[in-house]
Amino acid sequence: MKKIIVPVDFSKHSEYALETAAVLAKQHNSELIVMHMLELSESIITATSSQRNEENAFMMMVANKKFEAFLDQPYLEAISVTPMIKYHKVLKEVAEVASEVRADLIVMGSRGHSDHDGIFTGSNTEKVVRYSDTPVLVIKSKPENVNFTNIILASDFSEESVSAFKTALELLGELGTNTTVLHINTPNLDFLSTDEVDEKISIFLESAKLKETDVSIARISDHNVEDGLLSFAKRNKADALAMITHGRKGLSHFFGGSISEDVVNHSKLPVITFKL
Repeated sequence: MKKIIVPVDFSKHSEYALETAAVLAKQHNSELIVMHMLELSESIITATSSQRNEENAFMMMVANKKFEAFLDQPYLEAISVTPMIKYHKVLKEVAEVASEVRADLIVMGSRGHSDHDGIFTGSNTEKVVRYSDTPVLVIKSKPENVNFTNIILASDFSEESVSAFKTALELLGELGTNTTVLHINTPNLDFLSTDEVDEKISIFLESAKLKETDVSIARISDHNVEDGLLSFAKRNKADALAMITHGRKGLSHFFGGSISEDVVNHSKLPVITFKL
């Protein structure tokens, strides 16, 4: 793991993310790229009047001072830290930068949000999860232990997810000690019998060129994927959850929803997402 990106807004939740990323950087000798995104409109940035230019310069100066103070943390000592300020608060830009610098991981803090938030509002973390081809680690609280000894990876064992599944196993192997791959059977059109589940997993592992002895697999049934994953994680004292997301956008995201984003919002545990 060579490069880790941490988007920050100077909140306590971005501090949690930064501290978590710092621990990972020390463990893997990684560079931290810490991003702050200014909320400047295009009109302000491109204005030619001297007054506008002065305002821009002042806002940049304030941002740089806040950034400098924010990064003055003892846990960042002996870590290679590259600060980066972006002018626009466009969350997909985080994903674009991650792709450009070939980052291995994005670490973000998140408060989550309630079910009463606006439909089109969403959260910044959701948007990064949706757009990013780079794995995203979402942190919800101050890290007490970044040694993820027990990670639960939810998988539907679909043929299209083979590549993302192998990427997930590789990264999770670096982050934690044990990864359990969980199949959740739900009472809807996707319901499968025990024999059908076993056959599906067997075909999937063959496509991934893996044997069932290579991975720890668990099978449960529940009302929906989110409930199944969260209850299984609680019973098995998981340290982190992982999911493969379809990264739905636009109308397909609006009507289809996103299980990964629901888990990111409602889980108290760290959640790692991988783009399909």
